[in-house]
Amino acid sequence: MPPTLEELRERYGSRYKWLVLLTVMIGTMASILSSTIVNVAVPDLSRHFTLGQDRAQWVSAAFMLAMTLSMLTTPWLLLRFGLRRTYTGAILILLTGGVIGGFSVNYPMLLAMRVVEGLASGILQPIPAIVILRAFGTGEQGKAMGIFGFGVVLAPALGPSVGGFLVEQFGWRSIFFVVVPFCLLVLVLIRRFLSVNSPMMGDAKRLDWKGLLLAGVCTISIMNGLVQLHGDKLQAAGLLALGLACFVGFIMYQLRAEQPLMNMELFGYRQFAMGALVAFIYGMGLFGSTYLLPVYMQMALHYSPSRAGLILLPAGIVLAVAIPLAGRLADRYPANVLVSIGLGLLALSFGLMAMGAPGTGYFTLMAWAVIGRIGLGFVLPALSLGAMRGVDADLIAQGASTINFLRQLGGAIGVSLVGIVLEWRLAVHQTGLAAGQDGNMANRIHAFDDTFLFVAAICATAVVAAWRMRARQVA
Repeated sequence: MPPTLEELRERYGSRYKWLVLLTVMIGTMASILSSTIVNVAVPDLSRHFTLGQDRAQWVSAAFMLAMTLSMLTTPWLLLRFGLRRTYTGAILILLTGGVIGGFSVNYPMLLAMRVVEGLASGILQPIPAIVILRAFGTGEQGKAMGIFGFGVVLAPALGPSVGGFLVEQFGWRSIFFVVVPFCLLVLVLIRRFLSVNSPMMGDAKRLDWKGLLLAGVCTISIMNGLVQLHGDKLQAAGLLALGLACFVGFIMYQLRAEQPLMNMELFGYRQFAMGALVAFIYGMGLFGSTYLLPVYMQMALHYSPSRAGLILLPAGIVLAVAIPLAGRLADRYPANVLVSIGLGLLALSFGLMAMGAPGTGYFTLMAWAVIGRIGLGFVLPALSLGAMRGVDADLIAQGASTINFLRQLGGAIGVSLVGIVLEWRLAVHQTGLAAGQDGNMANRIHAFDDTFLFVAAICATAVVAAWRMRARQVA
């Protein structure tokens, strides 16, 4: 018989909330690892399945698209099934996607398993913020978010390095199996530390499937419309128009729905509205660059997968050290200041990357990546806390889910936009990723430099919204 919440609190005392945080932290690490580790294998996958840039980017974009949509179901799942069963189900789905994905025999099967992994990751992503905001007091939330962030950033820090080594030694299939030990460990922790009577359970109404359908059609139409910009312009315009119409329809429907998928009352809080805008723009820049950097290292600078992955390791270690400090600062200083500083450092990092040339040293690139990860450390704890402080308690679950949804939606669109801009700049510089001549190498680097500049501009734009993210409610 699974333990009850009262039994667990009596058994572990004040340590219990930290043990729950540890459990959800490791599960989220597994989901983030499955998201980022595949980027270093994109060139290898492109060669194995004979993929062009437009199809290769879907290995990352399909995962993020599925994750984006499933995030909206997390509040309903928690109310309907509770934390224990929701988390267990999501981890089992992630485990299944990783194992079957490693045995993929063709590109459609691979893409389908990336979608499965993305669906599981989307359910998992908002849960830690919900746990922290519900279980920890205001004075401890920044510390808890910092400790959680410390663990979570280890996944993208170690992911490319481990992934690069695995790709070189065992091929691309091995990267799918990395999540297996994490998932098995989390299943053990769930049995020990998550209660059967979760305080998050409640009177769950029917899932707002109409809103979910509108959000799905909107997102898929926009993503495909962006990809089609390189092909049939008329079809691209039609898809983008459909996406915009569904976006307007989604908002109008949510305003009058009895049990909305996304409660529009949240946007009546100024700090939440600005935080949501920051999350969207920040997601575009962050995930677009996460996709771009490993491809740049391998296809423009001709580094091996292991060296391409290793370049982010020092930056990840610095981030892991910086983020608990940033979490403590989030308890003492205004969130809008910390987020603005972080976004400024991210923009500076990408701007420096845009200065890359054939002679740019390996350690110089490493130092530029460190600057960006320090900025990321400032953003991560402060953004969620700054956006959610002052929001009514009964809106916390939907608020956390919405912030994560908008960040991932921005990320999914950002990956597509980066792919589009890169392909456009490659065409302008009259080169391609497969070219091998020295002259074409310089042209390819120029194309990547232009794309990094585009990402830097995105992050700089978010600073304007971040500065207005103050905890003040408006009518």
